[in-house]
Amino acid sequence: QPTERKKLPIAEAKGIIFEIELERLLENVDLKKSAVTAVEESGIVFIDEIDKICSPREGFSSRSADASAEGVQRDLLPLIEGTTINTKHGNVNTDYILFIASGAFHAVKVSDLLPELQGRLPIRVELAGLTEDDLYKILTEPVANLIRQQVALIGAEGIDLVFEDEAIREIARMAALLNKTVENIGARRLHTVLERIMETISFEAAELEEGATVTVNKNTVQDRLKDVTMKTDVSRYIL
Repeated sequence: QPTERKKLPIAEAKGIIFEIELERLLENVDLKKSAVTAVEESGIVFIDEIDKICSPREGFSSRSADASAEGVQRDLLPLIEGTTINTKHGNVNTDYILFIASGAFHAVKVSDLLPELQGRLPIRVELAGLTEDDLYKILTEPVANLIRQQVALIGAEGIDLVFEDEAIREIARMAALLNKTVENIGARRLHTVLERIMETISFEAAELEEGATVTVNKNTVQDRLKDVTMKTDVSRYIL
């Protein structure tokens, strides 16, 4: 490769020299081969909602659905058992890849899976539902939690939104209560609860003066959600 002489400031030359040296070091390294080796030796595959490809062995489910679900399971079986897969980056052996599967299993049971597939997933762990404390942690601990998202959203209007700690505790308590009394949808319940609380605030924010502060306290949460908690879910009784 032809080279070219150039006069550059030291600050600019450092970047160019770094790129040239990096290319030289990587010339003899096969990145694809290294990546395939890393996958084969340390790879983890997470299969979510595996219960969706499982149908009850007893009941009124259609035979076509059963055949389709069983076909997907049979396609997964050799991957989990260990086989060689042809990919655009080369052959990948799945013998030592860790497979983790999860599912709610509300309508079906784990025993409805193919016996061969059950045998290849021998360790079973049953997770408990989210508690009030768990929901509080979800609202406060993640960097981009729902509370910060709402604060940033209202902040775009020039309004300072403040959630008191008691209010966040009440949101978690209400979400846990609705999960118990209506339907357990896990952490998704926090979205619906927060939307109910923020509905009026979001519309009124545009009319407030820039720099105004809106505080959400425990009483605000209870007031916004009193209608929701008083009504029972009658939809299941409607024919």
